[in-house]
Amino acid sequence: MDGAHPAGGRILSNTVFSQWDSVRKYGGVVPEVAARAHVEKIDQVVERALDEAGIGVDALDGVAATAGPGLIGGVIVGVSFAKALALGAGKPFMALNHLEGHALTPRLVSDVAFPYLLLLVSGGHCQTLLVEGVGQYCRLGTTIDDAIGEAFDKTAKLMELGQPGGPAIEALAAKGDPRAVPLPLPFKGRPGLDFSFSGLKTAVRRAVQGDDGHQPEDIAASFQRVAFESLVDRTRRAAEAVEAPLTAIVVAGGVAANQALSQRLMTLGEDLGLPVVVPPAPLCTDNGAMMAWAGVERLRSGLVGSPAGDADGDGDGDSAAATDDLGFAPRPRWPLDLAAPKSTGAGAATA
Repeated sequence: MDGAHPAGGRILSNTVFSQWDSVRKYGGVVPEVAARAHVEKIDQVVERALDEAGIGVDALDGVAATAGPGLIGGVIVGVSFAKALALGAGKPFMALNHLEGHALTPRLVSDVAFPYLLLLVSGGHCQTLLVEGVGQYCRLGTTIDDAIGEAFDKTAKLMELGQPGGPAIEALAAKGDPRAVPLPLPFKGRPGLDFSFSGLKTAVRRAVQGDDGHQPEDIAASFQRVAFESLVDRTRRAAEAVEAPLTAIVVAGGVAANQALSQRLMTLGEDLGLPVVVPPAPLCTDNGAMMAWAGVERLRSGLVGSPAGDADGDGDGDSAAATDDLGFAPRPRWPLDLAAPKSTGAGAATA
């Protein structure tokens, strides 16, 4: 398939085993507990996925698995199982960057052609990237401290709202006044394309623990407004900084499931004259379908078999490409763009 044209696909199954019920008593994910759950459930999850799809292993074109970045215990379990499955079935094995799954998900659900601007917002990442093709990613801006999803989780924990924090904050914010609590607006209008949320988290802690009498719903609403204003501001700057004509602005990652963020980005798209693509909520949070789709995109683009980190086959290791090498080792850290620019500085303005 010509990578310059929209793809589109159909999901036959998307089985997800959630661990929130088992880790809620710990107040968050415990790596050792998560890894054990992976070992206990992976056979069932794969079997159920094949049953729902109505196919056997012999009908697969390849086996794709997240090989990083992430909590290494669970990643090792998934990669080991995928290698064994691929080897036993005689199918290509693809070790994929988790972030590539998010980056390509919009093409699974919508006719999005390259190049497009991606806002990647999750518990571990907050970036803007120019997606020029399968395996071709240029990071424009990144957080210099905390990811936006981590800020939501920490704020929810501070307010004793439970986990996962994103949906809890969103629900409470819907009942509050988004301008009731004065909070710093990170990086708004500042040069550069990077993000920062540590100062905002500190301000929220002061609001929660202070004696100003702020209501919880007002704190949640004010935090969400400021966090999203920062995201929109930096996304606008990134779109204006790209010289190539963009086809769309897309958003992916767990925070993309927030409806208030989607509405703000839609307004931004109207201002810039660009369509905004937000995948359905189940495809924003981590899921198997997005990794399967990334594998499909790589198979269609002929990238399977290229050296790891070499999207265009010229041997210079210019991106986080897939590999069918069964000796590929999982990576706890693995930037999508290996030649990403470094952060440009910190600062905050007051909203």
